[in-house]
Amino acid sequence: MVIDVKSKTNDIEYPIIIERDSIKKLNNYFNIDRKVLIITDDGIPRNLVHTISKQISDVYIFTIEQGEASKNFTNYENILEFMVEKKFTRTDCIIAVGGGVVGDLSGFIANSYMRGIDFYNIPTTLLSEVDSSIGGKCAIDFLNIKNNIGCFKFPKAVLIDSNTLETLDARQFNAGLAEVIKMAATFSKDLFNYLKSTKKVDIDYVISEALKLKADVVEKDPFEKDLRKVLNFGHTIGHAIESLNEGALLHGECVAIGMTYMVDSSIKDELLQVLEKYNLPTSCEVDTQKVIDLIKVDKKASSDNVTIVYVSKIGSFEFRKIKIDSIKDYLK
Repeated sequence: MVIDVKSKTNDIEYPIIIERDSIKKLNNYFNIDRKVLIITDDGIPRNLVHTISKQISDVYIFTIEQGEASKNFTNYENILEFMVEKKFTRTDCIIAVGGGVVGDLSGFIANSYMRGIDFYNIPTTLLSEVDSSIGGKCAIDFLNIKNNIGCFKFPKAVLIDSNTLETLDARQFNAGLAEVIKMAATFSKDLFNYLKSTKKVDIDYVISEALKLKADVVEKDPFEKDLRKVLNFGHTIGHAIESLNEGALLHGECVAIGMTYMVDSSIKDELLQVLEKYNLPTSCEVDTQKVIDLIKVDKKASSDNVTIVYVSKIGSFEFRKIKIDSIKDYLK
């Protein structure tokens, strides 16, 4: 399956290829007849990286440490220095092989190096396959604030091979499902009901359905001026929780907790049921003032206000512009 992302108002167009064993046929989808830098992390199976690299004649590999802490200026600078040493030019490209951390860092570097070179994404976690690999958001973390230094860098193509999920542990898999639940809660009651009732998740179906929903949003609002803000459901509080927990909770787990504060009481039990079905956390100890302080420096904040995404009915949403300090009312 190919989902084409085409913005009607901006010059943005790229394919999302969803196909098992597609990583073995890189030439069919990527322009790799040039110098290529693969950026990956030490948690990605070496045989997977080898499968990709052996198809490229002029290839270099840069491996970072696995985890959110690697989205930092040190790695950013080290990779840029490596590219200069290896004489990468504007006609060369980067391929990200990994989860959201690798994709975010790679896109940010691709946007910066020589004012921009081509960037391809091969996501290998469920979270990155259903969410972070498309849409063009790239960033690093700074001063313990998640994603506050970044840019939009749209990939030339995204290649999703769900075989890469075979080595993913249950916790990482379920953390990825949190982003699917987010999309379903805001846009698709049918997908939400599927996740609630199915005995075994058909992962290819889930990936394709979630990406269809996100691609539609990105096409309509690629630079998050309006509609795309809906993708922040669960993230306003979730990002603050993630920063405060300093890696103890995965991104998807923090989004899961964040969603529970932003739903009407009439559907909260239904949401909790689905989250708990997939062993996702639904609460944690939070210091209300610290959460508010972090939201004040979050990129979604504007002056003393923040726009939150609130769900009163599964499959729909509303935007609420509120005073940041009133977040405490939602945290009760």
